Amino acid sequence: MNTLLWVLVGFVVYSAVALFLQTRGYLPAGVRFQGPLTTLHTKRGRAFLNWLAGPRRFWRAWSNVGVGIALVVMVGTFVILVLQGVSILRNPPQPTVVNQPRNFLVIPGVNDFLPLSVAPEILFGLLVGLVVHEGGHGLLCRVEDIDIESMGLVFLTVLPIGAFVEPDEESQRAADRGSRSRMFAAGVTNNFAVTLVAFALLFGPVIGAIGVAPGVAVDDAYGGSPAAAAGIDAGDRITAVDGRSVATDADLDAALLGTAARDVEVTVDDGAGPETVTVSRSLIIAGSIGGNPADLTVDPNEDPIRVTAVNGTEVYTRTGFQAATENRTFARLSTSAGERVIPVGAYVTRVIPDRPLAAAGAPTDAPLIVTRVGDARVTSAADLGRELAAMRGGQTVEVRAWTDGAMETYEVTLDANEDDEGAFLGVSLFRGTSGLVLTDFGTQAYPAGTYLELLGGDGGPGSQTLSGGPADSMLGRVYVALILPLASVVLGVPNFPGFTPAVTNFYQVSGPLGGFGDLAFILANVLFWTAWINLQLGLFNCIPGYPLDGGRILRAATEAVVSRLPVERPYAVVRTVTTGVGLAMLASLLLLVFGPTLLGG
Repeated sequence: MNTLLWVLVGFVVYSAVALFLQTRGYLPAGVRFQGPLTTLHTKRGRAFLNWLAGPRRFWRAWSNVGVGIALVVMVGTFVILVLQGVSILRNPPQPTVVNQPRNFLVIPGVNDFLPLSVAPEILFGLLVGLVVHEGGHGLLCRVEDIDIESMGLVFLTVLPIGAFVEPDEESQRAADRGSRSRMFAAGVTNNFAVTLVAFALLFGPVIGAIGVAPGVAVDDAYGGSPAAAAGIDAGDRITAVDGRSVATDADLDAALLGTAARDVEVTVDDGAGPETVTVSRSLIIAGSIGGNPADLTVDPNEDPIRVTAVNGTEVYTRTGFQAATENRTFARLSTSAGERVIPVGAYVTRVIPDRPLAAAGAPTDAPLIVTRVGDARVTSAADLGRELAAMRGGQTVEVRAWTDGAMETYEVTLDANEDDEGAFLGVSLFRGTSGLVLTDFGTQAYPAGTYLELLGGDGGPGSQTLSGGPADSMLGRVYVALILPLASVVLGVPNFPGFTPAVTNFYQVSGPLGGFGDLAFILANVLFWTAWINLQLGLFNCIPGYPLDGGRILRAATEAVVSRLPVERPYAVVRTVTTGVGLAMLASLLLLVFGPTLLGG
């Protein structure tokens, strides 16, 4: 039984018990149930709101700004959701982990992108968001002389998911449209304000005090790999190989390639201090692309495929593999899955039309394997990248490639690389050799420096630019922080959970916060998730559909426009517009959540 089904069973049981208790009169009058939803009602706090509402002119100006922001977000949300809904109807996407219905729930452990380890921070951020949101509604009620019937919290069983302020209906109807609009917009205005304050603190003094710890951060080790056999695991930092210090993944790669010895001494720090372990290397296939010439498929749930010999020569390392294939275009691999004969080179997944290799006559509708560029032998994607980095735009070279069962030679005039030094061939590559990812070590690096740089900090020598580079503006960093929990989908790196205990070994704290130790990471985590949750709450409540704040603002704005038009039944026009927009939003949301599963097959 999967997690979502257990959750649904829990909702049913909770609802049945709550209904029994409510019908028997065992619950206080302020506790009410609607299925799995529980609401707590109270009249306390109104005196405090009356006092806080004293500077009315300031609060009205504040909420007028919020109305403008809400209107802009409402229009943008409407356009994006409608276009997304139409796109799903026209071209239903295949179900993926991103568009699974459970991943639209902000519930750690149920949502694949929100690990259970960040539940306390997310819950805190949610409580802050609910208090400031509904507190904003209550405050503006008193500023605009709208009476409050009651206030309270909404729980999904025992999980707080909302708060509410119940304005007196008669008093609300008596208020003008401007007063009502300001009251409805106050909640999202406060959510956006909390987001900006939390991000400003995070991007400023907190991230500025966090740096990358020395060594290569290990996100995980492949099952059955030499590193895993030596006890190297997620959360470790590799600081040296055979006494040679390593600071980046490239350093680790160079250190491993620099020795042909089967056994290497690796210094590892798991946070408790460094220790040295012996890694006995063997060559495994850690990944593969469909259609590779070896016709091998790697299953991460099974033991890895091992390469034991190349052309009859026993190999244990990538250095040995390169030596065995350096002067041979084809190689006979002896593997635990049987023998394979393959062309050895860089696997090109796509030849880009109208770029150098395509212009030289290479096919654009089939993969190929580049085995030589100029006078240099190419055995992997990394080899090809190094050779092109040493060339220049305008240079003409011979490119040898295996395609469609035959070896071809192309005279290619290279382009200048637009993003870096070197030359551009016009291809997309699969990492590794001939569509296979070979490793004699078996760790996967955690991009600690890259995350820190994207959040405005110093990423150190191991950081790399991703998808447009580090954000240089506050708005850009807010966008980056919004997508970091989905980094595996958007950026192609592991999802960023925040600064949880599982990854704090990769960072160190200095400067004014240096004395706080792990408390600095807790503060960073709280700020990150508080900002993230409040931004989500603000955006969601701006959707122009009833009963969300955006739907109520839409109604007030529509009334204001229709009242100036020469129509006989303005109420009917208002109802038609708001109902139509609301239904469009509901349909778009349903398509977004369930469309890929129901229509994509």
